[in-house]
Amino acid sequence: MALFSNLSEKLNHAFSKLKNRGALTDLEVKEAMREVRIAMLEADVNVGVVKSFIKTVSEKATGEHILKGLESSHQVVKIVNDELIELMGSKHSKLIIADKPPTVVMMCGLQGAGKTTMCGKLATLLKHDNKKVLLVAADVYRPAAIKQLQIVGEKVKTEVFEMGQGDPVKIAQAGVDYATKQGIDVVVIDTAGRLQIDDRLMNELQNIKSKVNPKEILLVVDAMLGQESVNVASTFNNRLDITGVILTKLDGDTRGGAALSIRAVCGKPIKYIGVGEKFADLEPFHPDRMASRILGMGDVLTLIEKAQSTISEEDALNLAKKMRGNSFDLNDYLAQMGGLKKMGNLSDLLHMIPGLSGKLKGANFDIDDKQLEKNKAMVLSMTREERANPDIIKGSRRRRIANGSGVSVQDLNKFLNQFEQSKALMKQMSSGKKLPFKF
Repeated sequence: MALFSNLSEKLNHAFSKLKNRGALTDLEVKEAMREVRIAMLEADVNVGVVKSFIKTVSEKATGEHILKGLESSHQVVKIVNDELIELMGSKHSKLIIADKPPTVVMMCGLQGAGKTTMCGKLATLLKHDNKKVLLVAADVYRPAAIKQLQIVGEKVKTEVFEMGQGDPVKIAQAGVDYATKQGIDVVVIDTAGRLQIDDRLMNELQNIKSKVNPKEILLVVDAMLGQESVNVASTFNNRLDITGVILTKLDGDTRGGAALSIRAVCGKPIKYIGVGEKFADLEPFHPDRMASRILGMGDVLTLIEKAQSTISEEDALNLAKKMRGNSFDLNDYLAQMGGLKKMGNLSDLLHMIPGLSGKLKGANFDIDDKQLEKNKAMVLSMTREERANPDIIKGSRRRRIANGSGVSVQDLNKFLNQFEQSKALMKQMSSGKKLPFKF
C-alpha cells in the first residue's frame, strides 16, 4: 500500500474534472473543493485544519489569483500542492545537534507506539551520518523492555547502557555521563510509556528532561490512531514542549490524516516517518516531497537517496549501461531485486516515479523474502545461456526449470512475465519513452 494512496486517488479524481477547461467558474472550484474536503475528512485530517485549508485554497483558486494563459487545473493543483507543503511545515526540520557532544535525544510516547524499535531505527540513521550512538534503557516498568532494547542494540550494532530496574532519572543521567566520558556523539534515551497519559508518567518525563537537558524531545506517535494521535501529540507537547514528532506505521495507514494535522494543531514539526518494519525503514520527513507523493507526482529525491544508500555508484553506472543497451538479463534482474528489497517495498518505490502512480493501481510488485528465494532458485536452475537469453525458455525448458527449482510451471511463467515487465520499465526509464505495456 503506497503512502496516502486513498487520499491521492480521490484528490486526483477531483482535479481530473477540471482538466481541459479554460477559466474556472466559482461553482466549478466550489465543487472541486467539496470533493477535496470529503477526501481529507475521510483521511482523518483534523476538521479545523480541513476548514482552514479549503478556505485558503478556494480564495487562491478563484478570480484574479488564476493566471490567464495557463491551464486552470494545473494552477489549482499547484495551489493545493503549495498549501499542503505549508500545512506540513514548509521545509524539512533536521535533528538539532549540540555544539558540544553528546547530543541528547529523549524519546517519549504511549506504550505500543513502537518507541523502543524507533530508538534502533534512529540509531541506524545516525550511524549512516558517521555518528557514534548510545542507547539508554530508561524504561524500567514494562516487562522485558530493557532486554528488548538490548536486542535492538545488537541488531543495529549499537551499545546499550542499562542499570536494571532503578530510578529512570538517575539512569538517564548516568547514561549521559558515560557517553561524555566515552566520546559518544548522540545519546538516545528510551523512556517509559503508558497505555494512556497520566500525571505519574508526565512527572517522570519532566524530571528526566530537567536533569539531562535534551537537545531533542521526540514524540513517537502511531499514525494508525488517526485523530487520537493528534490529541496525544498536543498533550505531550503541553507538558514537555516537544521538539518534534516521529510518525510510525505510516506504511500501514491508508488515511494518514495525522501527518496533515499534527503540525497545524501542535505547531511542532514531523521530523521522521516510519515506513516499514526494518531498521532502515525510517525517512526524514520532507513536506514538499510528501505533498508531491500525496498528489501522485512521485518523489524522485527520496528514491535517489534510497538508491544511493544501497547501490554503489559503479553498480549504478553498469546497470544504466545495460538498460540502455538492452542487455539486462536474469542475473542482473536477481541482483537488482536484492538491492530493491533492501530499499523497501517495491510498489512504494515505483509510486515515487513521476507519472507512474496512477498507472500502478492494482499492479502487484511486492516481493517478499520467500518469493525472492523462489526467484533465485528458478534462476539457478537455468543454464548460462537461458539466463542470458530468457526468450529461448520454452516448453520443455520451462518444465525442467520448474522441476529443478521446486515450483510450478505457472510460477515460472509469472516470474518470467514480471522480468519482462521490469526490463521494459527500466528501459523506458532510461530512454524517457512511454511505457510499452499496460498495468
